[in-house]
Amino acid sequence: MMLLVQTFLRWRSKGACTENGRTARAGIRQIPWFFAGESKVKRRDFLAVVPASVLLSKVGIAKPLPAKKGVMLMNRIAPSVSELYVAALDGTGERTVLAESAYDYNASISRDGSRVAFTSERLGDGNSNLFTARGDGTGVKPVAVGPNVDDAGALSPDGKLLAFVSTRNGYKANIWLLEIASGTMTQLTGLGELVGKADSPDCYYRPAWSPDGKWIAFSSDRNTSWRGHDEGHGWEHTQELAIYKIRPDGTGFSKVSGRKDWCQGSPTWSPDGKRIAFYELTAEATWGARRPEWIGRVTSQIVSVDVETGERIEHTNTPGLKVSPCYVTQDEIGYVVKGGPDEGLAYTSGRSGFKREGLRAPFWTTDGKSVMYEVQAFRPVRKLDKPLYSWDPNYDYRFMDVFPTLSRQGVLAFTEKQTGFSSIVTCRPNGTERRVVFDNTKAGLDPVLVKKGLAGAFQPSWSPDGEWIVFGVGAWFAERDHAKATVMRIRKDGTGLEALTDGAVHSGFPSYSADGRDVVYRVWGQDGERGLRILNIPTRKVRVLTTELDNLPGWSPDGKRIVFTRKVGGTTFQIATIHPDGSGYKELTTGKESDGHAVWAPDGRIMWSGSAHGFRDEAALYDNTFQQYGQIYVMDADGQNKRMLTDSKWEDSMPLYIDKSLL
Repeated sequence: MMLLVQTFLRWRSKGACTENGRTARAGIRQIPWFFAGESKVKRRDFLAVVPASVLLSKVGIAKPLPAKKGVMLMNRIAPSVSELYVAALDGTGERTVLAESAYDYNASISRDGSRVAFTSERLGDGNSNLFTARGDGTGVKPVAVGPNVDDAGALSPDGKLLAFVSTRNGYKANIWLLEIASGTMTQLTGLGELVGKADSPDCYYRPAWSPDGKWIAFSSDRNTSWRGHDEGHGWEHTQELAIYKIRPDGTGFSKVSGRKDWCQGSPTWSPDGKRIAFYELTAEATWGARRPEWIGRVTSQIVSVDVETGERIEHTNTPGLKVSPCYVTQDEIGYVVKGGPDEGLAYTSGRSGFKREGLRAPFWTTDGKSVMYEVQAFRPVRKLDKPLYSWDPNYDYRFMDVFPTLSRQGVLAFTEKQTGFSSIVTCRPNGTERRVVFDNTKAGLDPVLVKKGLAGAFQPSWSPDGEWIVFGVGAWFAERDHAKATVMRIRKDGTGLEALTDGAVHSGFPSYSADGRDVVYRVWGQDGERGLRILNIPTRKVRVLTTELDNLPGWSPDGKRIVFTRKVGGTTFQIATIHPDGSGYKELTTGKESDGHAVWAPDGRIMWSGSAHGFRDEAALYDNTFQQYGQIYVMDADGQNKRMLTDSKWEDSMPLYIDKSLL
């Protein structure tokens, strides 16, 4: 790590990050390469964006730096491994690209093969930065570093410019341009006339240069609508994309291809510059394209259009999910077969490709002899308490499994979903005294559903005295329409297991009241029964709190309000609070995008998973995720002072603050 810092500082001393003094073009935002609004990068500023976790060696679980207030535990759904490889077109001769590999992805190669541009999280898990290297994989150096997402870099034909996607300047994904020699950055989309409709998706992805360097093609969801899967009924969004182009100077913006309710993504230019190819599937299918249970059931095709006339050619007509096309020759397109037994590379010409599990984002060399790609995996999973990049100077961020909660006595409880079999586990914040208090493998649930994350023991909640844990056991998500789930509780030592509901109505996601006498939970009856219920533990009487499509309730630390997610108007999900007596209902979010998974911070603020910033990439390119655009937000209990706590390209959620006094 220190070698990387020293390499960066030597590179900086040569003037690579100075302004070139040009006057910004009208309507286009230009900034230095590090941060918007900063013209110089000091050594201490660079070190500030390198998370403390990267500079530390071994640390105890959730151990913060002395200057920090504590740790924020959070969950992240993202590959745990990603490495760049290069091989012949048939997969032979495979080798790693970089002399020193890290967590690297989305590589592109200059026309002469002398330079590789790629995204890396080597400065912190979740912090996407852009780097370049020589064609032989040596000489790695940063070219765009900061707390935002910088991703999907594409080198211009002359190798002087890098088009890329960035969330700098407002958290939304836009197309930016970097002059590599000077370090000057120019924002191309999301400004002036290139701002989409308010309260609608408006982001831009996957830039690709025309062979003559006069145009940049990209995909965008601008002026589409927020829409859940299952024809608008689901919580997670689908994505409609069209193909656009723009000149490097920001002029000539126009749509190349688009179909309503369809997704067209990852454009690539033909060698003669006359056609643009892309993958195409229905917008509805972008949900299944990222879910393991839909593998083999989603179909897309590789299509190209004439840039001038719009003439359309469908290059494939077979089943299966095909993404990430790239012209190999004028008459041949390579692409990824995503998921299933044939996952790997294939060609429209019928040339033999090769199978490679986890292969993504291929990029063929200009001579058509080699292909570079990333190989990603979700195993081994991130270790609990793995340091993550922190966007908050007051807290270190650490990885945690789902539904973490802390007792008043300072003991953690969580669902061991990504790191186990969805059992309930407890431990001290320092990792000691670990105990499986409820073994989900003995609950009689379908192991296939458990493996897919669709069943298990979810959302533990501590009683105020720290003696009991309440949680839900059953099958969840779409399975709730026909499966069972029951609210249970168990003592902290794993004894005294008892059911608090009878299983007749699908019940789950419970939360203890501040006095320990009541538990709030949600119901989903097959006869249409919906809403939140409050169970009085001494009497076992249940009363109705709400009857709407409400979920994920959480009692405030002072016991005065309950936060939850409500489906509003049949299309959006909002964060709301209500008094335990049913009065004082208040919606805290109101946008057309969906918000959910709200939890209370110890100081009475509310943290949740939001999506006002939009997608960070094309939805069909993600794996094993639900709402990969979700980021962690925080607001006051009355809905004021909303701000983001993460800015990654992955699905971040379920935060939990732990004060340093407990560590």
